[in-house]
Order: sequence, then C-alpha cells, then structure tokens
Amino acid sequence: MYNTHKPLKIAISGAGLLGRLLAWQLLERKHQVSLFEAGSIKRSPSAAHTAAAMISPLSEVVVSDKSIYDHGMRSLAIWPEWTKQLEDETAIQLGYSDNGSLVVAHPQDKNELSQFRQELDFHLGELNRTSWLSKEALKQYEPDLAGPFDGALFLPDEAYLDNRALLEALIKRIDALDGECREYCALNFEQDQINPTTAKRVYVPSDLNSFDLFIDCRGVGAKYSANSVRGVRGEVLWVKTEEVNFKHPIRLMHPRYKIYVVPKPDNCYIIGATEIESEDRSPVSVQSMMELCSALYTLNPAFAEARIQEIDANLRPATLDNLPLVSHSTVADGRPLVSINGLYRHGFLLAPSVIQEVNELIFK
Repeated sequence: MYNTHKPLKIAISGAGLLGRLLAWQLLERKHQVSLFEAGSIKRSPSAAHTAAAMISPLSEVVVSDKSIYDHGMRSLAIWPEWTKQLEDETAIQLGYSDNGSLVVAHPQDKNELSQFRQELDFHLGELNRTSWLSKEALKQYEPDLAGPFDGALFLPDEAYLDNRALLEALIKRIDALDGECREYCALNFEQDQINPTTAKRVYVPSDLNSFDLFIDCRGVGAKYSANSVRGVRGEVLWVKTEEVNFKHPIRLMHPRYKIYVVPKPDNCYIIGATEIESEDRSPVSVQSMMELCSALYTLNPAFAEARIQEIDANLRPATLDNLPLVSHSTVADGRPLVSINGLYRHGFLLAPSVIQEVNELIFK
C-alpha cells in the first residue's frame, strides 16, 4: 500500500485492544495517529476490558482452526518484548506470565480430559508439547489445587497478562508519543449504496480530509457496516481471596461447561465459561453465576469465602467462521481503509500477530 518512509496521518476507529496496540506501534514508527472511540477511553466498553487476557494457543486450537494456533505462537514470541517495553516506558506492571496453564477434570469427568488431549494430538501432531502431571507433581505446581484431582494436563506454551493494566499503559504511552485520543467521538464507516463492494463512505468528524489512511478496529461496533460480524456474549466473575494462591490459569473440563480461572493482581481471580450466541448485553443471570460459583468451589472449597468484586458481560466480535478478518478497501474518495475484525475469544492470543499482518499490508 505504501512504500515510502514519509510519515502518514492515520485515523483509527475503535480504542479496544487492537486500536490501542496499533496506535502505539504506528506512533513508535513516527506516524501521526488519531484514535477515535465512541465511548469512554478510561472505562473501555471493549471486549478487551472484560476479557481474562489468556494467550492460549493450545487450549484454543481444540475448538478452532489450526491458523489460530499459528497466529498464537507468533504472538507468544512478541508479547514478552512488547510488555517489557511498555513497562519500561510507563512504569505500569502488566503481570505478564508465560509459565503455562493447567487443565483438570474431576474423576467422573476424566473422559472429557482424555478427549481434550486426543484432539490436541489430532490438530497438532508432533507439535503437541503437553504433558501429564501426576497428583504428586500437581502438588508442586499448584498446591492449592491438588486436593480433589488425580493429576492435570500441563500446557507449556500458554501465558496471560493483566488486561486492564495493559489498556491503561497503552493510552499512557500513546499520550507520551503525542497521539490524539478522541473519546465519545464515533468514526463510522458505511458501505456506499451505489458501489457497496469496493467503496465505503465516511461520516464525521469534519476534519477527515487530512488523513492518509483509515483503520477500522471497531469490533462489534462495525456490525452494521460489516454484515459478516456478529456479537457472541460472554460473562465473567471477579472474586478476591487470600485463602487461595493459584499460579497458573486453570481450565476445568465438564460435560456442560468448561470454566477457566485466571490469577489477577491483588489476590483476585477472573472466572468465565459462558459463550452464548446472543447479542444481549443485559446483566448476568443468576443461573450463570450459580454455575460459575459452583464450579469454582469444586476447585478449592476456600473460594466459598471469596468476595465478589465484579460481575460483567460483553460481546466478542466474531465472523461467520470465527476466524480473524483483515481486509483492504477504500473510502468514497479513494483513500485506503484497512478493516480488522473477528478476533472473537482470541483477542490477546491473536492481536500481535494480526498487527504484524496489518503492518505488512500497509507498508509493502
């Protein structure tokens, strides 16, 4: 698209994970960037604010495409450098940990765990580096988990980070690099009714003529200009306790629901499981919370005394095949528009790799 070293003036629509990471990376390359957000910058409405921020290529390949694993492994190679750079530049600790994750099942559900491992073998073959931990080995990895379980499946190539600290650090760094952030200022793209396949028309604000390039990262916000995008509801629970000390993300296999528990700063944990084909943004149901709390209690009964900090629901942006989509078109007057969407439940897993792909597209 561009083969010049001349700085570009770039407008990015959507200040979620992708929008912030792209703005930061482009500003580091000396481009001028304006980041538009329809809602609040500080209290982000994006799925990234709600997410558990797991970087889990092994866990996700079981229920997705092999390309998700490939993207994820590339992202795993990028995240340590990016998080260290942001921590050095902003003095905000991002809690990045790449010491793997654990998958467990109660004895009555052990077939679920066996099936999970078989599917990993099917998708990855010799690339599958998971290993079985005995009950004794599990006591070394997670002393507070070992009691009710005979062992666990250890997934080495997995990580997690503090998503909310990352979103804060990115805005802090964007400000330091003189990037422009416009909150409560929607930048929408709508298909041209005369030529809907190749052109898009841009609306508001009034100074758009000065931009060389537009990037659309709106996620579910792009639904009405990208017919292939849908929202998939997810629900999470935050609890706080000093009675449990998990060091790894933990997935519990179950015939009806598969919950994950991810450590967060200040003795907190985020728990999630639900994936509902619905664009309902209403509060979380009693049934969902009962199931999450019940499953959490079985991991360690001490969670019964944990204090609920937050209950949240949000929509993951997904395409028809649940795979990420990077497309190139133009606005009505011919200036380039790059659209990125469909990171689904894989936002933190895919983002660095997808951003590399976008950079290669823009700077050929």
